[in-house]
Amino acid sequence: MNAGSAAVRPVGGGADGSRGPLGGLLVADFSRVLAGPYATMLLADLGADVVKVEGPQGDDTRGWMPPARGDVSTYYLGINRGKRSIALDFRDAADARLARELARRADVVIENFRPGGLARYGLDHPTVSAGNPGVVYASITGFGSGPGRHVPGYDLMVQAVSGLMSLTGDPEGPPYRAGISVFDVMAGNHAAIGILAALRHRDATGQGQLVEVNLLSSALTGLVNHSSGYVAGGSVPYRMGNAHPSVFPYEPLPAADRELIVTAANDGQFRRLCEVLGIPGVADDTRFRHNSDRTERREELRPLLVERLRTRTALEWFDLLVEAGVPCGPVNTIDGGFALAERFGLDPVVEVGEGDRAVPTTRHPIRFSETPAAYRLPPPELDEHGTELREWLEDGPDCPPYGTPEDSDD
Repeated sequence: MNAGSAAVRPVGGGADGSRGPLGGLLVADFSRVLAGPYATMLLADLGADVVKVEGPQGDDTRGWMPPARGDVSTYYLGINRGKRSIALDFRDAADARLARELARRADVVIENFRPGGLARYGLDHPTVSAGNPGVVYASITGFGSGPGRHVPGYDLMVQAVSGLMSLTGDPEGPPYRAGISVFDVMAGNHAAIGILAALRHRDATGQGQLVEVNLLSSALTGLVNHSSGYVAGGSVPYRMGNAHPSVFPYEPLPAADRELIVTAANDGQFRRLCEVLGIPGVADDTRFRHNSDRTERREELRPLLVERLRTRTALEWFDLLVEAGVPCGPVNTIDGGFALAERFGLDPVVEVGEGDRAVPTTRHPIRFSETPAAYRLPPPELDEHGTELREWLEDGPDCPPYGTPEDSDD
């Protein structure tokens, strides 16, 4: 625990900082929308005491609907469990003072304002760390704190400028965005990893630090083999639809009722695929013996596979091929994905809260043998815990005043 957070902890609402691998950590969450809130939800699941600081109008995602559960956006519900909410207007001197006091006591501060946007309120890293030298301060931006600091960061923009959209869609069609804000989620994960690494360093040295994550860097590392193909081989990849540039079969192929992803990434898997399909001779054909041969002659091989796959349904082939050790899977809608997770005993849905506050949410993705994730609080209503948090922040030494708040469009 940071010395700045000291002995007094917020109480009420069911939070229990003593439980979970991150029990005892206080996280001041000044982030909005997706990347930051996703990171702090992961930390809250693992026991961190997360205080979600919202403006008077609340997090933007509260109104991002449909879909909704009652009058609350399911977007907001999906990334904000385990937290307590306090509404603070940084342009108000008293509220800004409480925000600085929260940052002074926190072990972790996380924000995704535009670079420099919090400096006028004394909530930037240099000011916060001066009064709280052990703090881990995580900043998420679109394009970093250097020359790209002035560019607003939105996932769709980053999908475009990073090159991802150039890889997504039919070869002869327009580029497409991914179906989710993939780089916001990736940056949220990177922020959580960075925070945990910095906490490990603090445990060893007592020293906090600044952790910076930006969407573009997360995107470029997330493009993995395509990034490596360019930086190490000078290759600029192109749009191939659902095909893989280096492996075949590794794409959806039509079964009797719908498409089935078939992945035969090595020669042994391809041989087993051919045996289950009843065409073992194809695996011995010199045209298709090795992956490089199959990839080069994919247009010759595809019809041979499709002819057999069309004789059964996707689920029938799924059971047969998986049993034989061939990776595959039907192209589901999201309900099918949850159904498959249930079938495999992954228990993908957890209910948080009680009575009319109970909210079904998606289970934390990591399983621990000794310190499992826990789901203590439902996603908070705006300023739901404001009274208790204000009382706690006003109790004890005040943080020093900082300047005069100015109007801000951040």
